Amino acid sequence: MRRTTRRAISALAAVTIVAALAGCDSGGDPAGDGGTWTVLAYEIADTDLEPFMMADVGEMGEVGSQESLSIVSLVDRAEGYTDEAVLGLDDWVGGKLLEITPGGAEELEDLGDVNTGDPQVLADFIARGVAEYPADNYALIVSDHGASWPGVGGDESAEEDTLTLAEIGDGISAGLADAGLERLDLLGFDACLMATYEVASALSPLADRMLASQELEPGHGWDYSALDVAARGATVDELGGALIDGFEAQAQEQQTDAKITLSLVDLTRMPDVDDALATLTDRLVERVAGVSPVIGRTLASTLGFGSSPDPDQDSFMSDLGILVGDIGVDALDVSDAADDVVRSINDAVVDKVDGQATRGATGLSIYFPPKYADFDDAYAELGVGGGWPEFLSSYYGQGAAIPAEAQAQFAVGDAETSFGDEGLTISGSFELASEDNLASSHIRYGLVENDGSVTYIGEEPAEISDDGSGDAVGVFDLTVLTISDGEDTANAYLQLTTADDGSFVTFDVPMAYYAADDDDGDTYQDALLSIVLDGGSGDVTGETYYSYDEATGNYGELSADPEGIIVPEVLNVLADGTEQWISTSASGLYADLPNLVYDLADLESGAQLYVELWVTDFGGNTDMVSAVVTVP
Repeated sequence: MRRTTRRAISALAAVTIVAALAGCDSGGDPAGDGGTWTVLAYEIADTDLEPFMMADVGEMGEVGSQESLSIVSLVDRAEGYTDEAVLGLDDWVGGKLLEITPGGAEELEDLGDVNTGDPQVLADFIARGVAEYPADNYALIVSDHGASWPGVGGDESAEEDTLTLAEIGDGISAGLADAGLERLDLLGFDACLMATYEVASALSPLADRMLASQELEPGHGWDYSALDVAARGATVDELGGALIDGFEAQAQEQQTDAKITLSLVDLTRMPDVDDALATLTDRLVERVAGVSPVIGRTLASTLGFGSSPDPDQDSFMSDLGILVGDIGVDALDVSDAADDVVRSINDAVVDKVDGQATRGATGLSIYFPPKYADFDDAYAELGVGGGWPEFLSSYYGQGAAIPAEAQAQFAVGDAETSFGDEGLTISGSFELASEDNLASSHIRYGLVENDGSVTYIGEEPAEISDDGSGDAVGVFDLTVLTISDGEDTANAYLQLTTADDGSFVTFDVPMAYYAADDDDGDTYQDALLSIVLDGGSGDVTGETYYSYDEATGNYGELSADPEGIIVPEVLNVLADGTEQWISTSASGLYADLPNLVYDLADLESGAQLYVELWVTDFGGNTDMVSAVVTVP
């Protein structure tokens, strides 16, 4: 896409030339001289991320094709999200194949109504890009919504067809084969949640390096002006590092850096990760009865990504390095194998960046729902290596086998409550027979309505004793999160997490977005607001709204019309136990997202508050004690 002159040769002749020049190798030595680059940008912009992705294309034009750099982009645009021109090209709907020039773009072909979820479209794009723009090094960057191991995309004009992980591999493999190329030098995913063990392991035969994010990505994504280093002969590691630096700088400028991650993974080292993980999982399966409680407690405290208060919208991705490392600390009989996995990850992750709330992320995450009820059966058919599916099956089986007397349960059916300077403290005594199996504890709190139902306004972790006292304790500060657009104010439900050292607090808030042109007001998009507060000052250091697609499981930053409506959702539980997520405002708030105001407001004196204290064991068994109190 960034080449001032295009070779007028047929695809067949071009493949022959490339084969003669490069043989079956990409020619890229990550530690050697960089040479020339062709960057292939696969922009699945037929989604609500179109405004952000058009800005990315504009950034590519800041560099433009040069003598040693070509950038070719397939840009598939949607209807209705933005009508702005891009690099001198008027708005369009459908796909166009573009070569980006300095400050502009040359249209190579109008592809019309193209399905970017079709792996053959991806394959043809790769084959043509390599054939017509031969270089020493090749990068493919796929941009859109991401869902971790389920894949990327969701082409709206093609019934939200996604590229599954298998289809990504098929498309790249076919494209490389047609071009006579063995592997890419760099494979990038400018999308949410794609820096996973599953993705890296599956695609390791197809590229030397992978650049992707473990966490949800802010909408601005990468800063493509960083591609300028490729024009100066960068190695693949130098190009990956420049993209990481540019992403971090842009996130800091736009104040979205609190929860960022981006890691450059050496895919040639993934077989070592596979082998180390397989050794560890073999030992975990052999010792599953003894280590499962340790694993459950470790998982509950491990850094997770794409988390949501609604389990139906949670990605259940956990940091692999942190998880395995902490298991090795507490389960000494597998510590050597765990250390080998951590070392292999450290060797594979060449470069990375994290944020205040993702500090310590090791560069690769892995799928691990805490209980079998949340496990997606499609994962078992993915063909994941490293023995991970077998380990999960063994772990869930052990959880199901916990004897009734050793399952999570309170010894006394009533909770004890007291008010103090910190707010409301709730405590309960659990059965000591269940202590070793307990994985986590949390509190949930809500307002008692006149009809006897409870409108929950939040949840947060509680403490479990491990000294034989059998105590579980939680504290609620008697505040409710409110969001205001300057005209109306609505309560919101928050899932609160505090850093171990108190340096930050995160809120995940479920929302619903109604587009401005939705006259009936009955069609909405699930959304998640992620807020990070500084633990010392209490100031908001990061806030991002993400959209969630139930059909695809994909996340991406919400592109909202300020005239649209955003509505916080809270959990309402009827007297008969029926649970439902409901809107907290009949009119909603204007979706002028940058200007919404957040506050932790004190609950009114005299309000009836229902508070629960829960304990959960590694098998997913739960028990709860509760109390109704009056706010003083």
